[in-house]
Amino acid sequence: MKHLLSTDGLTAADAIRILDTAEEMAVVGEREVKKLPALRGRTVVNLFFEDSTRTRISFEAAAKRLSADVINFAAKGSSVSKGESLKDTAQTLEAMSADAVVIRHWASGAPARLAASDWIDAAVINAGDGTHEHPTQALLDAFTLRRHWSRIAGRTSLGEDLSGLRIAIVGDVLHSRVARSNLWLLTTLGAEVTLVAPPTLLPVGIESWPCKVSFDLDEVLATHPSAIMMLRVQGERMNAAFFPSTREYARTWGFDDERLAALEASPAKDTIIMHPGPMNRGLEISSAAADSSRSTVLDQVRNGVSVRMAVLYLLLSGDDSAQPTPAQEARV
Repeated sequence: MKHLLSTDGLTAADAIRILDTAEEMAVVGEREVKKLPALRGRTVVNLFFEDSTRTRISFEAAAKRLSADVINFAAKGSSVSKGESLKDTAQTLEAMSADAVVIRHWASGAPARLAASDWIDAAVINAGDGTHEHPTQALLDAFTLRRHWSRIAGRTSLGEDLSGLRIAIVGDVLHSRVARSNLWLLTTLGAEVTLVAPPTLLPVGIESWPCKVSFDLDEVLATHPSAIMMLRVQGERMNAAFFPSTREYARTWGFDDERLAALEASPAKDTIIMHPGPMNRGLEISSAAADSSRSTVLDQVRNGVSVRMAVLYLLLSGDDSAQPTPAQEARV
């Protein structure tokens, strides 16, 4: 695996390898010294053309825990604001001998264009491109699900895939790269996915996607899914009125206090509430739901570092048979 651009086409074996490696990386986060020498001497560039908090900081923490040198690039305040092209920016990074480029871009397909070009000889990791995909978010969500349900099942070791889990992804599917990456990955790992949204926030051609579709959140909640993944309403990508008002959206599609109370009173004792962040509290999710014991929001952030460590490790050194495994390095 040279690049990580999408979960569509990622094999179950590759996905499980990443998740298993992330489990080893999580051990590092529990140590007093949260550091491995695996990527010493390597340079990782965070190339962000869109604003980000969690993803950028998570990748930076992951690279530094692996002892890599990190360069953070933001379009604002750079030559991009003067009209510099992606090609010229990439060639600048090539001149700096970047080993990996973590790219977030407003244009769908920009990471794939960079990876397919001869502009730069580095591993390319898609950190979110337009409304297309966000593969590491899907991987950390799968990692969170696998850890939670393994504990519930009382397993001493993690189950390999997510067979038997039923996941409801709710909200602004139309503009969500997270929804797309999660759909491909979760179905590859054996989970059953239901997309829940108003018809105006579902993409054209969704009938060909490997999932169920519902317009009724309460009906789906009554089936007691394993997890409910709420999506952010992406107002910045909307150029039309997709619903009458925020109040109506919150009442019909938001996970509010009333739905939380109904979930607490239901037999679904282990159902978790997920959100990729950032959250619009009071719109797609209430504060009570976001802060409840069922919420995995902070677990997702924490797990994101482990998963991104695994991705960087496997892309930059994982195919070298002479390299020690993360577990072996963690024991040093």
